[in-house]
Amino acid sequence: MNEIKALYDQYVVPTYGRFNLGFESGSGSRLRGFDGRDYLDMGTGIAVCSLGHGHPEIADTLAEQARRLVHVSNLYYTEPQALLAKKLVELTGSGKAFFCNSGAEANEGLYKLARRFGHDEGRFEIITTNASFHGRTLGGIAATGQEKVKIGFGPLMPGFTQVPYNSLEAIESAITPATVAVLIEGVQGEGGITPATPEYLTGLRKLCDRHKLLLMMDAIQCGFFRTGAFMSYQTILAGNPGLETFQPDAVSMAKSLGGGLPIGAFWVRAPYADLLGPGSHGTTFGGTPLVCSVALKILEIIERDGLASNARTLGSMLKTRLEALMARHPKIITQIRGLGFMLGIEVAEDIPDFVGQTSSASIQMCNRLHEAGLITIPAGTRVVRFLPALNLTKEDAMEALRIFGDTVATLDN
Repeated sequence: MNEIKALYDQYVVPTYGRFNLGFESGSGSRLRGFDGRDYLDMGTGIAVCSLGHGHPEIADTLAEQARRLVHVSNLYYTEPQALLAKKLVELTGSGKAFFCNSGAEANEGLYKLARRFGHDEGRFEIITTNASFHGRTLGGIAATGQEKVKIGFGPLMPGFTQVPYNSLEAIESAITPATVAVLIEGVQGEGGITPATPEYLTGLRKLCDRHKLLLMMDAIQCGFFRTGAFMSYQTILAGNPGLETFQPDAVSMAKSLGGGLPIGAFWVRAPYADLLGPGSHGTTFGGTPLVCSVALKILEIIERDGLASNARTLGSMLKTRLEALMARHPKIITQIRGLGFMLGIEVAEDIPDFVGQTSSASIQMCNRLHEAGLITIPAGTRVVRFLPALNLTKEDAMEALRIFGDTVATLDN
C-alpha cells in the first residue's frame, strides 16, 4: 500500500482527497483491500457497480464482445448501440438516446440541447438548484449549485442560475425572457440525498409547459433502478396523481448504466429528439459495442432477477432499521433520507469524538466505518450515503446494519 501511495504521489495529479485505503479485487458486495481484509461495499464506486464486483456474466459478456468487436467510429452502425438505445427508450418514454462516456458529458449534451431549442428566440439560460451537482466540466460547475466546485475556475460559463430546491415559487421567480430550461435531480445525491416532492415534479411540468421551457432531469446517480424504478421520478410519483402524464423532456444517465465501465447517455423526448442533427454533437468513444453489450446484459439481469423489487424491498428495510437506530442514538444520527438503495444518514455536527478534528463529520464517520469493514460514501459535511449494488443480499444488508449500528453505539458512549 505504501509503495502504491508513493506512485500516486509522484505520478497522479492530486485532484482527489483519497481515503487511506486501496483495493485489489472484489466479488459481489465484497472488496479485498491491500491490507488483506475484506470490506462490505455499500458505496459501489459512488453508485456505479450496479451488480457489484466480479460478476461472472459481465466478465463473460466483456470477453465475448471483445473477441468480436470493441470499437468502430460512430460514422457506422453497430447492433449493441441500436439495441441499447431501443431499451432505454422503452424504459423512459418515446424519444431517442445519445451515448457518451460519462455523466458530465451527458449533461453537456443537455446544455447544448437546451441552447439549440431556444436559439432562434435568443433564449439560453438554464435554471438549476442549490446543492445540486452536475459534473466538473466548465459547463458542469456553472450548472452546479455548490460554490466549492467553482472556486478558482472563473469566469464561469454564463447561462445558469441557481434557486432553492423543491420550491416552485423560486423557479417561477427566476424565469426571464432568456430562460430556456430547468434542470434538476430527482434525488439530489452529492447534495446530501434529498428527494424531490411529488408536487414539485408535477408543478415543474406544468410550469415548463406554460413558459415553453424544457424540463430536464439529471438521473446520473438517482436513475437506473436505484430508487426501485428505472427513474427516480417514477418512484416519487408512484401512487400520486400525475404519474401517468408526467414526462421530462430530456434525461441524463451514466454511473450504474455500465456497471463499472465508462458509459453515459442522454434521452430526449420525441418532439425534440432530432434537434441535435448531424454535425451538432459527437463523441469518439460513446456507445461502443463493448460497453453497450455490457449495459444490455446488466439490464437483462436486472429484469430477470427482479432487482428493481430488491431495491425497493431491501431499501425500505434498511431505511426502517436506520430510523430505529436514529431513535436509539439521536445524539449521533439526526435524519435518514432517501429512497430504495439511495439512502443518506445525516450525523450530528457536535459528536464528541469528532470535535476539534480538521476533517468533516461525514469523512470521520466514513473512516470509522472503514476501520470496522464497511465502505460508505460521504456527501457534504454531515451525510453518509448507502449506495449498494442492486443485487445486494439480505444477509449483506443485515451485516451492513450491524457494523453501522455498532459504530454508532461506540460513538454514543
